[in-house]
Amino acid sequence: MITLHKGKHYILNNERIVSADGAEKTAAEQALWVDSTALPPEEGRKQTLTWKVLENHNHSGSMEHLQIRFDSMGVYDNTYVGILQTAYASGLKEFPMPCVFTNCHNCLGAVGGTINTDVHKYAESACKKSGGIFVPPHEAVIHQYMREMIINSGDMSIVSDSHTRYGTQGSLSIGEGGPELAKAMLGKYYEIDYPEVIAVFLTGAPKPWVGPMDVALSIIGKVFRNNFVKNKVLEFVGPGLKSLSMDFRNGIDTMTTESACLSSIWATDERTREYFEIHNRPEGYRKMEPGNAALYDGVVEVNLDAVVPMIALPFHPSNAYPLADVIADPEYYLGLVEAEAGKVFENNPDIRLDLRSKIVDGKIKVDQAAIAGCAAGSFENICAVDQIARKLDNGLGTFPLNIYPASQPIMYELNRAGVLNDLMGYGARVKTAFCGPCFGASDAPGNNDFCIRHSTRNFPNREGSNPATGQIASVALMDSRSIAATAFNGGYLTSAETCPVEPAIPEYHFNGKIYENIVYNGFGKAKPETEIVYGPSIKDWPEMSRLTENLLLKVASVIRDEVTTTDELIPSGETASHRSNPYKISEYTLIRKDPAYVGNAKAAQVYEKARLNGDGEKAAEFYQVLKCAGVDAPVEELMQTTGIGTVLYAKRPGDGSAREYAASCQKVLGGLANICIEYATKRYRSNCVNWGILPFISPEPETSLAVGEYVYLPGIRSAVEAGKTAVEATVIGTDRSTRKMELELKGVTEAEKKVLLAGSLINFYKE
Repeated sequence: MITLHKGKHYILNNERIVSADGAEKTAAEQALWVDSTALPPEEGRKQTLTWKVLENHNHSGSMEHLQIRFDSMGVYDNTYVGILQTAYASGLKEFPMPCVFTNCHNCLGAVGGTINTDVHKYAESACKKSGGIFVPPHEAVIHQYMREMIINSGDMSIVSDSHTRYGTQGSLSIGEGGPELAKAMLGKYYEIDYPEVIAVFLTGAPKPWVGPMDVALSIIGKVFRNNFVKNKVLEFVGPGLKSLSMDFRNGIDTMTTESACLSSIWATDERTREYFEIHNRPEGYRKMEPGNAALYDGVVEVNLDAVVPMIALPFHPSNAYPLADVIADPEYYLGLVEAEAGKVFENNPDIRLDLRSKIVDGKIKVDQAAIAGCAAGSFENICAVDQIARKLDNGLGTFPLNIYPASQPIMYELNRAGVLNDLMGYGARVKTAFCGPCFGASDAPGNNDFCIRHSTRNFPNREGSNPATGQIASVALMDSRSIAATAFNGGYLTSAETCPVEPAIPEYHFNGKIYENIVYNGFGKAKPETEIVYGPSIKDWPEMSRLTENLLLKVASVIRDEVTTTDELIPSGETASHRSNPYKISEYTLIRKDPAYVGNAKAAQVYEKARLNGDGEKAAEFYQVLKCAGVDAPVEELMQTTGIGTVLYAKRPGDGSAREYAASCQKVLGGLANICIEYATKRYRSNCVNWGILPFISPEPETSLAVGEYVYLPGIRSAVEAGKTAVEATVIGTDRSTRKMELELKGVTEAEKKVLLAGSLINFYKE
């Protein structure tokens, strides 16, 4: 089904994988092989789609160290206020490229009084002032609008969401944290070293009962835990590509984020051309295919013929298993999840997950299902659900199946084709375009519920439960086809293979009038005289200090789970309604993972505020521990040279969302450093840097750090200025003993160095 080819490989004629050492080549390929290997490997790299697109967007003069300028950008209502505040504080006047503002995460207006609608008005006024594109609530999830209306073949776009994947249209686009979007709004470059490129070589064709989520989970399960594609570009090629519709491709593409890759790009063909024509943008299409001997840094070979219905068990998309195996042995697989829950909720010992109670007469009884968002809300996916509903011809009873088409044009066409009437007749709950089920802002299940969803993630508590108050629920990811088979089979976990239907998808017609009649398109028509509309809950970022010569940091949290997601660092769901108030949202930092963190951080921040206010008597209380490390300088001197803050230790933090709040909330609470084995994603590390949080790596596989200890970093400012990659810290234990700790500052660029020294990206631009 999935085969990994490590090391450099050529894809010859888009038909065959050949090791770069020439092994296993056929006689017919000999001439081509000689031609390709007679050239340096650099020429093979240049035959990839990735090279071609990056070269066209690079302004550095070096393909090893890129400075990218994007063609478009997108932001949404979970992120855009903070981004705009940063950009306006840094000098934004007019958007230099099409910038889309969608309202697809907090569009219910249901939590926090007027907060959400105030935010939408803020963004609408900003679009008028600076020439943005404003998509009102319920019209489209951000990635669907970008695909339908903005992205062209050969483009690059930057969007403030980790699931920014428009590779199927021949675009190489990137999801990033807010500060990187602010930089793009200011016309600045996106800086990155040239990434490794992994070919995803497709052969065969999927069975009728297999959907895009099945293919995606099969890939994620193979590549996530071994870091095979981490921070690399996935390039989809091969003869199997032609067997996939555009909706099927989009469904796979969106989910590549969960592999930990940087981005993705697909070869384009006649189906891609047709997609652009359907959406009234034929000029956006370009034929894009790799050269005859494209060289890759590895290959993921996918035999589509062999893909079977899959399920990703809680609490990560990489917990992927054949659905048939889980159905056959529920005790074993649900027991695995219960055991993992003990590690996931290490700081919530009262939480007890009881999934095996869902086994009824040897079958798993599911409590709820949802099909939603950028991964699942496509026309073809929802039509497939309708086909299965018709074949089984059962009502849902009280089983909740919630379906969210990804845009109003899709919903309009489903309605015109009669699909929505069918589904509502069988009991499905059809709702407007909204990302809510994906991050806990709607359809939050009951305590100890087991849910199945075709959405992007199933991280701990992302579905809306709150372990700090004793709640627990869990989500498994499945394709819409098997979700439909389950929902219309009384809620008992069922594979779509048991009720196969031959695909019969109605012809799709795109109604562009919907957007013409409601979307505000102000690009190139800025009205600088427009006043920004502020609601009472929209607050500016607090003042942030420059990096001091020394730092004394108290350990506020230690997380030993293998991976810490951004949802655990700052929960989604109702928390996001406070996204425009950095003080309020910071109160939720790690609230589900480590409820003591906020109190620990605030307790230390009291002393930093005293230092900044010149209160030597108060600051001296914190500095007392330095005597254990042999530092006995006067308090007046320490107040000038030694900043006070907190540090977070987690093994691999930052998997998941691009949301900047995972880092900015730490900074608002006085967090000045992270220590980890490695950062789960580039975007989280970038967020830390852009908020002035030192991104330390500990070379030790385990650390003895404990909450309440201190980490003293003498000369840290000088070390950053000098570009040192290794520093020595002194750890002061709770018993006041001391020990040395080696820390690394890997890969800090010149631009990042300036931001860290300034204390934040905002400070850097002010300076």
